[in-house]
Amino acid sequence: ENLVVRAFERLHPADDFEFRISSKIPLSGGLGTSAAAIVVGLTAADHLFELDANLFELAAGIEGHPDNVAAALEGGFVICGAGRPHRFDAPVGLEAVLVVPHEPVLTDAARAALPNDVPIADAAFNVAHASTLMLGLARSDWELIAAGLEDRLHQPARAHLYPRSAALLARASELGALGATISGAGPAVLFWCQFEQTGRVVEALGRECGDWAKVLRAPFESRGADVRALERAH
Repeated sequence: ENLVVRAFERLHPADDFEFRISSKIPLSGGLGTSAAAIVVGLTAADHLFELDANLFELAAGIEGHPDNVAAALEGGFVICGAGRPHRFDAPVGLEAVLVVPHEPVLTDAARAALPNDVPIADAAFNVAHASTLMLGLARSDWELIAAGLEDRLHQPARAHLYPRSAALLARASELGALGATISGAGPAVLFWCQFEQTGRVVEALGRECGDWAKVLRAPFESRGADVRALERAH
């Protein structure tokens, strides 16, 4: 059942291998833990046996969609389109702070909360704001980044599943951040910050969250999947 082992076995049998796994990623909250595990397993087998496999295609197939595995493989910001990931670096000075509630929300419940049909106005709103966000990231324009973080397609529909997270989302600028978004399906909240304000945001969130969530400083990572050591037993 272990995703690391299952991914490894897509490239090579895991017989006679011992897997020791550690991770700093919280196991729930919409933080891409399954994608990270899949990428780890595939990358380990690929490097160990020098296979030069198409890790993106394999990982997306196991995960069921490309978004999180592409980010784990490539690092930086990734747009998935036209059958492959398109990567670019985060603006200098842009940082992230995560609020990770201790009580998880089942992914199935989060998916079920979404409507099958959405109004054209909401779809157009999200396309416009996603485009604004991309332009802001490309230009390192803080005002455009802040403006591009708004959403009408999934956050309002899921707010009842994690009301405390939704309340923080609405107060992001008041707490000193550029803005905030629900991470994945939630309930974790990702606060987008200028580095000069990150410390203030962490302190403010620490006071707000009390004992129902933990606050993590999580700078955007420029480097993707990387094998740091490889040893062969004889």
